[in-house]
Amino acid sequence: MIDQNDVYKVLLPNWIFETAKDNEHLKQLVLKYMTAYPNYSVKTIKNRFAHCVRIDVPEKGVKRNGKV
Repeated sequence: MIDQNDVYKVLLPNWIFETAKDNEHLKQLVLKYMTAYPNYSVKTIKNRFAHCVRIDVPEKGVKRNGKV
């Protein structure tokens, strides 16, 4: 289960809601927009926010313990 403290809110731009033709189109636009946030996975969309969980992805060339 996801702890409420682990949820991050990303404010979505107005153009997404103005452009979306229906809920399915809205989901597509949000997912496309969220590619700018590669460490976040969208769980829900509420009140113009994408509610996300953070996925820890190690930087390229860096191991999880911080050593190269």
